[in-house]
Amino acid sequence: MNTLMDFLIVSAVLFAIGVYGLIVKRNALRMIFAVEILINAANINFVAFNRYLWPSALGQTIVLFSIALAAAEAAVILAIVVVAYRLHDDIDVSELKTLGG
Repeated sequence: MNTLMDFLIVSAVLFAIGVYGLIVKRNALRMIFAVEILINAANINFVAFNRYLWPSALGQTIVLFSIALAAAEAAVILAIVVVAYRLHDDIDVSELKTLGG
């Protein structure tokens, strides 16, 4: 039987991986994946707390909205990355500082 602590440990590990990906990686796609991992860690927390502490559907509803927002965010960021790649032939974040207007 899984306990709340098991889910919190998995969520903390995912959060640490996401933070590591944001700090170390300079590739825009890898940074997008790191942000998605962070969002999934938060979603695991919502569902776990919903299951063990507040047995209503509020946590699951928040997670559904979070998944929808994450999909929209990923679509917008991927569109920006495609445009940046077309203009600069590279998606290194440190090289994209020239995009400022």
